[in-house]
Amino acid sequence: MTYPTYFETFDIKKMLADYPIGDALWQKFKGMSRDELFAIQNERFKKVMDRAWQVPFYQRHWGAAGVEAGDIQSLEDIAKLPTYSKSDLMKSLEEHPPLGDFSGINTYTKETRPSMVFHTTSGTTGTPQPLMFGPYSREVQNLLLGRTYRFQGLPAGSTVQSCYGHGMINGGHYIREALIHFTNAIFLSAGTGIETRSVQQVNLMRDFNVNVLVGFADYLKRLADVAKEHGIEPGKDIKIDMISGHFGQEGREVIAEAWGGPELFDWYGIGDTGAISAEGPDHDGLYIWEDAQFVEILDTETDEVLSGEGVFGNQVVTCLFKDDIYPIIRYNSNDVTEIMPYSNSLDLPFRRTRGFMGRSDNMVKLRGINIYPTGIGPILDSHSAFAGDYICVVERDASGRDEMIVRAEAKLHGEQLHNEMKALLKQRLGIEMQVELTEPGSLAALTGIDSRQKPIRLIDNRFKK
Repeated sequence: MTYPTYFETFDIKKMLADYPIGDALWQKFKGMSRDELFAIQNERFKKVMDRAWQVPFYQRHWGAAGVEAGDIQSLEDIAKLPTYSKSDLMKSLEEHPPLGDFSGINTYTKETRPSMVFHTTSGTTGTPQPLMFGPYSREVQNLLLGRTYRFQGLPAGSTVQSCYGHGMINGGHYIREALIHFTNAIFLSAGTGIETRSVQQVNLMRDFNVNVLVGFADYLKRLADVAKEHGIEPGKDIKIDMISGHFGQEGREVIAEAWGGPELFDWYGIGDTGAISAEGPDHDGLYIWEDAQFVEILDTETDEVLSGEGVFGNQVVTCLFKDDIYPIIRYNSNDVTEIMPYSNSLDLPFRRTRGFMGRSDNMVKLRGINIYPTGIGPILDSHSAFAGDYICVVERDASGRDEMIVRAEAKLHGEQLHNEMKALLKQRLGIEMQVELTEPGSLAALTGIDSRQKPIRLIDNRFKK
């Protein structure tokens, strides 16, 4: 039986020409007009649309909205298509187990199907969502992150330590592929503190002369504290030149000071799409990789498309390169951002955002892990002392660190029960959070459990002024 191997399914030289990296990025895009950029986007969009019409998920989703193939002639017509979100993907999985019908994998024969990279989301609230990538779309996604690091000034010949998780989730694997395939860095896949103990992580940094860290802000800050606790001085024993991670609204000064003053860079992406936008050397917002990602901003209440500078709302993403497995067209991330003024000091045609500014729904990203407050209940239910009602409160302290406090009604009280509840949540969610036990019935006024069809499960105080 013959079938194509991974690197036989696409032309790597053409991919590098289409999606330039390093010096070639500047040569192609510096001074380019928005009209020239739109022409590139439109050509790629039409190719992705041709593929998406073959996928059962889109046939059903678009058909239900009364959209026919002839209705979409160019990227200018994209708003005629309905958006979709995580809930639509989970419904697809429920109705078409185990992979759903959104990837299009079943439109290939076994002999013509390209190789597939397969990961899942964490599955905090139940069934994990499969994340599927064909070779071409996976490598473009890897390239965009490699482009991000090099755009941010990753020094040649760096030694990079990654604190992203591995296992079935996509994060650490994606970072590893991007750095190995599209930079000349030595890559240390340390992972999270669960995979490699924190004290061992700082020893690795010292022993292998790590000069670049990548990961989530909270854990990177924690590692600096661990280093000091064990007599290792960041900035002297570990000399970090650059940290690239996810800062959003986090306090950067605290992290930079903790590591001896390296340059910090933010970037934004989601598991399905890969890197969408990246902070540049000018430290003036995050540049959207618009040759590969088409981003719309939608009103969080009405889903109306918002245009112009200064608009604030949900990021809706269309991947202009995913034309093999799992096309992504108008995916509503429910991540909120703001579009910045068009002009920029780098003379690039790409729009910029202010980065991740929060969620419009009730999902909370806590130290890199997606926490769904509605998923806390089933976990608490597994303990016999839980009395049935609870609410999650998210706070941000002066240093920019986010914390979630789970207030839960309990039939019993005491230090032992408190510790058991904390251990239960950490075991199931992979992250430690605070727990406050209260008397049965005491939370009803906050949750509305006696008066609302859907009780309130989250109070987010981070963005309150």
